[in-house]
Amino acid sequence: MNTAILNIKTDPETKEQIKNFAQQIGLPVSSLLNAQIKQILRTGKVEFNTNLTPTPYLKSIIKEAESDYRISKELVSTDTDEETLGYLRSL
Repeated sequence: MNTAILNIKTDPETKEQIKNFAQQIGLPVSSLLNAQIKQILRTGKVEFNTNLTPTPYLKSIIKEAESDYRISKELVSTDTDEETLGYLRSL
């Protein structure tokens, strides 16, 4: 199989993370990236997915917001974009 070298620049932390991820799924980084490149070329699309599990901090903020909503604490209602922006700028 003919191969060509493709170099990319990334920070050391990202390099280590992709290396660890590829290792977890049992592939070398080059095979993982080749598969992604071929998928992009095949479909003509770049798709990004992320793990949508909220962080502990986000979970605490969501709980706080839900609690505030239940007791109608500091709820503001606006009818137009301009009103909303005006309110946000006043904070």
